[in-house]
This record gives sequence, structure tokens and C-alpha cells, in this order.
Amino acid sequence: MKTTILAALAAGTMLLAASPGRAKAMDCAAVTERQIEGLFDRWNTSLATLDPAKVTANYAPDAVLLPTVSNTPRTDRAMIQDYFVHFLEKHPQGVINTHTIKIGCNLATDVGTYTFLVDGKNPGEHLVVPARYSFVYVLKDGEWLIAHHHSSAMPEPVVAVTAAAKDH
Repeated sequence: MKTTILAALAAGTMLLAASPGRAKAMDCAAVTERQIEGLFDRWNTSLATLDPAKVTANYAPDAVLLPTVSNTPRTDRAMIQDYFVHFLEKHPQGVINTHTIKIGCNLATDVGTYTFLVDGKNPGEHLVVPARYSFVYVLKDGEWLIAHHHSSAMPEPVVAVTAAAKDH
């Protein structure tokens, strides 16, 4: 029997119908804003491992990544991992500047601005890259995963700093 899925996010519930006319409420996991904030921390910590597989593990199998430094939409884990193979060569680390979190039934969004520090082209040079982001998280098999991630650099110029300036 085909399962029909009806989403009622405005009401904060999701309904699953085994057949038309018969619906039961889906259990919505309790989650706090702080827990959703922690999902960025988990992702950012995985960047520091420099292991693309560990970063990719944060994404749902059918996730979409619209990355900052690639024109190619990444629409599955293999494509997402390929992006991080190259992005991690820059030793990125991010900090959230502003964010707005919204929580629904087994779904959460975190949108705002963040700043990345990445390696520059010259030894000891680092780039400060302010960007906008959106993360859409879904609860799959008891784990919060990224279903959609969009990141775009701010239109202002990127600033290069030397290692000496970074340490002060």
C-alpha cells in the first residue's frame, strides 16, 4: 500500500496516512534552540578533522548543498563529499555572527551570517570570508542531519590577513 505524506508544518504536526481518510499523528521530537545551535558546532568541528567523510556524515543521504566556492549544486552525499575534499584543503573554520532558528516537527532551520577563516594563496596568509547561510535540519532515524545547506559569500570584499595579524 502506498503511503501518502501530508505535512502540516504550520500546525506543528506531520500526518502520515496509510490510506486516504485514515491518518495518525507522527511523533515530534522535542528539541531546543541550543541543540539546533549545537548542530553547527558539530559540523564546524568536523571541518577541523580535515576528513571529508566526517563532514559529509552530517548530511542526509538526499541532502542538497549549494556551496560558497563552487557553482555546482551538490545533490547527493558523493557530490557533497567531493566538494569537501577540495574545501578542506583551505583549513576552514567558521563562527556564527547572527542566526535565526525556527523549530517544527522533526525539522529545524538555522539561517543567518557566519564568517570563515581560510588559508590564502600565500604561505601564512588567511582570508576572512563573511557569508550568509541557511541550514535545514531533519530528524532521520533519531539523528539530526542537514537536508539543505546554502552558503554564499557576502558581496563586500574579502580581507586577507597574515599569520602575525591573526595572532593579535
